[in-house]
Amino acid sequence: MMLIAIGWIVFLLLIGGVALDRTLSGLITRNFDEQLEYMLTAMVASAEIGPDGEVFFSRPLGDQRFLEPNSGLYWQITGEGHEDFPSRSLWDRTLEVRPSDHLEPMVFDSVQFTGEPLRVMQRPIMLPGSDTTWWFVVAASREELNAQIARFRSILFYSFIVLAGGLIMMAALQTWLGLSPLRGVRRAIQRIRVTGESRVTEPLPLEVQPMVEELNALLAHSERQAEEARAHAGNLAHALKTPLTVLNNAAAAHAPDLDELVQREAATMRRQVDHHLARARAVGRRATGLARADVREAAEAVERAVSRLYQHVRFDIAGCAEGETIVAIERQDLDEILGNCIENAAKYGGGSVFVTVDAEPDNARSCVVWIEDDGRGIPEADRQRIFDRGARLDTGKPGTGLGLAIVRDVVEIYGGTVALGESEDLGGLLVELRLPRALINDK
Repeated sequence: MMLIAIGWIVFLLLIGGVALDRTLSGLITRNFDEQLEYMLTAMVASAEIGPDGEVFFSRPLGDQRFLEPNSGLYWQITGEGHEDFPSRSLWDRTLEVRPSDHLEPMVFDSVQFTGEPLRVMQRPIMLPGSDTTWWFVVAASREELNAQIARFRSILFYSFIVLAGGLIMMAALQTWLGLSPLRGVRRAIQRIRVTGESRVTEPLPLEVQPMVEELNALLAHSERQAEEARAHAGNLAHALKTPLTVLNNAAAAHAPDLDELVQREAATMRRQVDHHLARARAVGRRATGLARADVREAAEAVERAVSRLYQHVRFDIAGCAEGETIVAIERQDLDEILGNCIENAAKYGGGSVFVTVDAEPDNARSCVVWIEDDGRGIPEADRQRIFDRGARLDTGKPGTGLGLAIVRDVVEIYGGTVALGESEDLGGLLVELRLPRALINDK
C-alpha cells in the first residue's frame, strides 16, 4: 500500500511539475518578448525618413546597451535598396531578417551569432514619405532568458523534492497510524488462538469496532455450528445405541425371530440416520447464506406429488402467486418441510387440504404458510409432544413418527418457527409455518 501511495505521489508531482514548468516558462518567455516588442514599438515611433530616403531616429533609444558593442541587445532597420541601419552594439555584424507576409511582430530564436543564441523580433513597416518596406528588427541574447528559466526550474525541482518527501512521510505516518487498529485486531486474534479465548474483549478504536463485532459474531456462529455438530453426533449415537444393543442381545441369545428383529431395528436406525442427515444438510446449506426458494412453486410441486398418493383428497392452494414470496431456505429443504406437512394433512385429514401461501402479506420478515385439514385435529395438550422424534397419535396408519420432528428441526435451523392450532374453516389441524423471507437486495 505504501508503494502504491509513493507511486501516485511521484506520478502526480511529475504531472504537476511538468504543467507548472511549461506554464511559468511560458510566462517568463512572454514577458521577455513583451520587452522586445516594447523596444520594437519605440524604434518604429522614433523612425523617420531623411531627405535622401534614408531612415534615421528622431530621438535616441533609451537603453544604453544599444551603444555598447556585443552587449547582447541589438536593433537593425533593413530596407531593400538601402544600406542597413544597425545599432552600435552590433559592431560589424548583421541581424538576419526572415521575410514573411505577417504584418504583426514575429518572434523567433536564432543561432546566427556563434556562442550567443538570440531571441529575435521583427516587423515590416511602411514609413510615411517612403515606398520601401522597412524591416525593424530587435534582438536580445537568450542567456538572460535561459538563466531565468534555469533558476525557476531549480527552485521548482528542489521545492517538489521537499514536497514529495513531506507527502511520502505523511503517507507513511498516516498508513502506520491508520493500520494500528488492525494491528490491535491481529494481536487480539493471536491471543484467541494462543489462550483459547472465545471472543475479542479488549477495547479497540471505533474504526474497527464493526469488524470486531462481525468477528465475534463469526466466532459465535462457529461455536454454534460446532455445538450443533456435537449434539447431532451425540443424538445419532444415542439413537443407534439401543437398536444395536437389541440386535446384539438377540444374536447372542440365538432368538428365533432374529430375522424380523433385524429388519425392524434396521428400519429404526435408518429413520434416525435420515432424520439427522436432514438436520446436517439444512445446517450446511444455511451456512452458505445463499439459499432461495419460491414457496408457491414448492407448494404446487408437493401438491402434485401428494395428490397421486391420495387421489381421494381435494387440495386447494391460495395466496400469493409464484415469484412473489421468496424465502431464505434451500429448495430441497423447503420441499421436505411442505411435503411432510401436506402429506400428514392428506393422510390424517378427512379429504380436504387447504394451503394458504403468505397468509400474513404485511409481515416483512416472515412468510406465513397455513396448512389446514378437516380431520380430527390434535388436542392442545398433545401439540408440543407430537414434535418429539417417534411420537405418533394415530398408530393405525403407517408412519415413522419423524415427519413433524424433521419439520421443526429444519425450520428452526433456518430461523423460522412451526406451531399447531385448530383450523377455523375446516375444523381440523392447522399447521402454521413462519419462514424467513429472502431480502430483495440479496437476490
